[in-house]
Amino acid sequence: MKNNPNPSGQHGLSITFVWLAVTFCVCLIISNIFVPRTWQLWGLPIQLTGGIVIFPVSYIINDCLTEVYGYRKARLVIWMGFLLSVFVALVSALVCSLPAPLYEENRAVAESFNSFFGLVPRTTIASLLAFFFGSTANAWVMSKMKLASDKGRGFGWRAIVSSVVGETCDSLIFFPVVFLGVMPITGILGIMLTQIIAKTLYEVIILPVTSLIVRYLKKREGLDTYDYNISYNPFNIADVE
Repeated sequence: MKNNPNPSGQHGLSITFVWLAVTFCVCLIISNIFVPRTWQLWGLPIQLTGGIVIFPVSYIINDCLTEVYGYRKARLVIWMGFLLSVFVALVSALVCSLPAPLYEENRAVAESFNSFFGLVPRTTIASLLAFFFGSTANAWVMSKMKLASDKGRGFGWRAIVSSVVGETCDSLIFFPVVFLGVMPITGILGIMLTQIIAKTLYEVIILPVTSLIVRYLKKREGLDTYDYNISYNPFNIADVE
């Protein structure tokens, strides 16, 4: 297994990496669509968004990408998700602006569609800001903690700490932008806190599976990247080698 501090130049974009990147982007885009659907947690005075069902998976994949392929490859995937989310938001806005259907019986469906997908651009704008800072913070903390660890040990702690940092950054930006004026301030603060706690619990519960995936990926790819002497500039997306 390679512990080369700069292995990326010797390792192309494998099929496994491509699948992880695609799954990451799909989870991000779907979670943006699910966000407007809020729900009460089994009779408790706690409200969550539909995005909680799938969004934490993107952070788990982010941890795997950073741990195995390094910060630079994770940064590339983050930008892929960012740009594809912009595309979906623009197309949603375009479709919602199309003229009404020809037949009256189809207009109710069109209105329901517009009322739902009309929120996608707003949630996507919030998500793009939150996602960029949250995912970048997650990858940065994961990478730095690995360098400071004893030969890369303690993946579980690094995954949890990095996800808490990333998800906190994400929630502090996302929920005020999406729900300000739609939900009371106390409600926004409550949903922010519950989302952070729920996502962290999600990470902890799924951690054994994440650890197995990371070990499998390292063995399959023959790769275990340490980010020595790299640029952590989040805008330096051309640096993937």
